[in-house]
Amino acid sequence: MNDHQHTPDTTPAEDAGSASGPATGPIAAVLFDFGGVFTESPFEAARAVGRELGVDPSLMLETVFGPYDHDTDHPWHRLERGEISLIDARKGILALGSSRGFEADLFRVLALMSRSSGPRREMIARVRALRAAGLRTAIVTNNALEFRDAWRVLLPIDELFDAVVDSCEVGFRKPDPRIFLHALALLGGIEPGRAVFLDDYEGNVRAARSLGIRGVLVGPDPAPALAVLDELLVSR
Repeated sequence: MNDHQHTPDTTPAEDAGSASGPATGPIAAVLFDFGGVFTESPFEAARAVGRELGVDPSLMLETVFGPYDHDTDHPWHRLERGEISLIDARKGILALGSSRGFEADLFRVLALMSRSSGPRREMIARVRALRAAGLRTAIVTNNALEFRDAWRVLLPIDELFDAVVDSCEVGFRKPDPRIFLHALALLGGIEPGRAVFLDDYEGNVRAARSLGIRGVLVGPDPAPALAVLDELLVSR
């Protein structure tokens, strides 16, 4: 990994509520990220640890999670693709931090993430409304095998989603276009232009938009993003 390729020192949801992508028909499906959409963003936890340790928050973020706009051999990316264990990912990230002169303990970031306030009720309610309106829905998440049971119990998965695409199970992760195409295939072969994707990381939204999926960036307050989603659904 290139030490000079740092994640910008911005909140991934600064452009929250924006949407774009070519429209090719009425919306038939809505895809959702998990962390940062249904829960608080994991990226802010990494920044907070950086601030606690007196380390540049953007450098801590990039050290723990890697250059998230890209799919690389960073330990976190390998963990999310199901290639290595959580323990091995932690060791690799600790080594990266040590080479940069600070402690980057993945477990410290995960402990802070665990203190979040739980799932966002407004997001759950919106998915229920989408389902009632006849739209197909899916989760498209970058995640780790070790977290599978913990995050799934936070949502009524079977009630809310027609499909769940977990990076560690399929072997590829956002922003790899294959993960979006796989989700659309599971939903019955829906065309990209008839789908919307919500995520809290702009790079993932850009990747979806590059396929023709209409992307919505979700911020700490999901209300603006939900308003944009409503606007996109008006033409349905």
